[in-house]
Amino acid sequence: MLTPTLKRNDKQANIIIWAASIAVFALVAITSKYKLNLDLGFNIHLFALINAIINSTVTVLLVAGLLAAKSKNFKLHKNIMLLAILLSSLFLLSYVGHHLLAGETIYGGAHDGRYKLYLFILITHIPLATIILPFALFTAYRALSGDYERHKKLSRITWPLWLYVSITGVLVYYFISPYYVPHI
Repeated sequence: MLTPTLKRNDKQANIIIWAASIAVFALVAITSKYKLNLDLGFNIHLFALINAIINSTVTVLLVAGLLAAKSKNFKLHKNIMLLAILLSSLFLLSYVGHHLLAGETIYGGAHDGRYKLYLFILITHIPLATIILPFALFTAYRALSGDYERHKKLSRITWPLWLYVSITGVLVYYFISPYYVPHI
């Protein structure tokens, strides 16, 4: 096992994790109601493509992180998972930026055969994407504080949820991207 880098059972860490999770949720909720009319000189939906690439990368990292943990290469596991958290943080910034600049995009193929699948994916993705942040942060905190038993127990919930959110994030992009209106 690795040497802990954070204090175990730190009430301040719990407060920080909950405050960050609530702040991010509020930021996403509030910014989804607004649209900035800025001309950046390029198609702002490039941010959505970047988001899909980040989610794809996080998916690969989550699988690699699991394999590293299963093979007991905990240093590699730690580095991979910290990179997944970093990329997910960049995703959140890009996601908020895209929605502030592009506004809401409506799925335009309501009569095609893929609409029900898209709707199912979206309806399951949104609530899970909302709750994954505190799960991921608490899971990471437990590992970084050396509380490996609780880390392992919580990761059995966090990992599949995070994997589902990252995969369905890419699928949402795949379904909705044909309906983006170019902004140049």
